[in-house]
Amino acid sequence: MSTEEEKPTEGVAAAAATSEEDKVKEEESTATFKPVVELEEVEVKSGEEDEEVVFSMRAKLFLFGETLLDKGTGNKSWRERGIGEARILRHREHQRLRFLMRQEKTMKVIANHAVDPRIKLEPNAGSDRSWVWSAFDFSDGELEETVFALRFADSEIANDFKTKFLECQKEMEAILAGEDKPGEDGGAGADEAAEALSGLKTKDDEEK
Repeated sequence: MSTEEEKPTEGVAAAAATSEEDKVKEEESTATFKPVVELEEVEVKSGEEDEEVVFSMRAKLFLFGETLLDKGTGNKSWRERGIGEARILRHREHQRLRFLMRQEKTMKVIANHAVDPRIKLEPNAGSDRSWVWSAFDFSDGELEETVFALRFADSEIANDFKTKFLECQKEMEAILAGEDKPGEDGGAGADEAAEALSGLKTKDDEEK
């Protein structure tokens, strides 16, 4: 038999082999696997469900204080706390306002304090786009007096933040005053608002 006559046989063999491979692939593709453990979907709460956003803008936060290496020495310096959305939130029920900031990506709380009417926003030396202030912060689960510096992308945004912050301070002053006149309680109402932050727990606080 000549070589030319053997070629059709080779073609049939090749086609049969291809058909067998397709059959194997088809069988493999129909296989299904069930997970050994089925996880139920869990709703994750941030602790902000009862609040509305009054102001929100991306910024970089700094803290003034001792580092871990300088703990107890009294040596204080500015250090970066994180970057994220600097927000002012209003509680829908009691209308109290707070400043809350989370580190972007990780969503860790890096600032959490009441919008205390006694807070004074001071311009940061050498910058027209940042503000410095001190407040009783609750971001680590305990009230602690902290000095912050917040830097925005430009001076226009920084001024918008100050304008809104001052408006919110007036709101808080009226809320805290109640039947009393502002200032006559010696700031007791503002202290109470700071303490009330313990009731506005974030997801981070609950995990501690």
